[in-house]
Amino acid sequence: MKKIVIGITGASGSIYGKRIIEKLNELGHEIHIIITDNGKKVFSHELEIDFEYFLSLFDSNIHNYKIDDMFAPIASGSFKIDSMIIVPTSMGTMAKIANGISDNLICRTADVCIKEKINLTLVPRETPLSVIHLENMLKLSKIGINMVPPLPSFYDLPKNIDEIIDNSVGRIIKSSGIDNNFYNIWNGGD
Repeated sequence: MKKIVIGITGASGSIYGKRIIEKLNELGHEIHIIITDNGKKVFSHELEIDFEYFLSLFDSNIHNYKIDDMFAPIASGSFKIDSMIIVPTSMGTMAKIANGISDNLICRTADVCIKEKINLTLVPRETPLSVIHLENMLKLSKIGINMVPPLPSFYDLPKNIDEIIDNSVGRIIKSSGIDNNFYNIWNGGD
């Protein structure tokens, strides 16, 4: 069992955060969650479910922290985690991380991952991308941060939106160093 931190920001794409929490729980991992205030609003709007109610559906291995709780254990490098996924990642959060601004628990935990060389995956959700967005992505990518935009693949002929989402979710989880079978591997068309 691994300890995984999930950060959810106010960018569109709450379904990816929700599904990653569900899939990591299904795999039996310990999950530490941080969500911004706007992340809660977008989650509720896009998924038509209250975030706190969603978390109440789980019975174990889920730890939830307030965005401003800088005394949370995950704010320290002495608390050992295996990886962090910020999904979706707003461009504002990415800019803060790229420039070392740790003014909330998501950014502080990402900063800890960078300094401790812990796997960090960002799932950027914005289009079109500006030069500033791209420069921040490049800056973070150069220091080993995984950039995994949730782009659909169609080679596996998905039958519905759930298959499209799960394929992206599987790739995001894989980039965090967690084996899973939630995505399809190209087999050359056979």
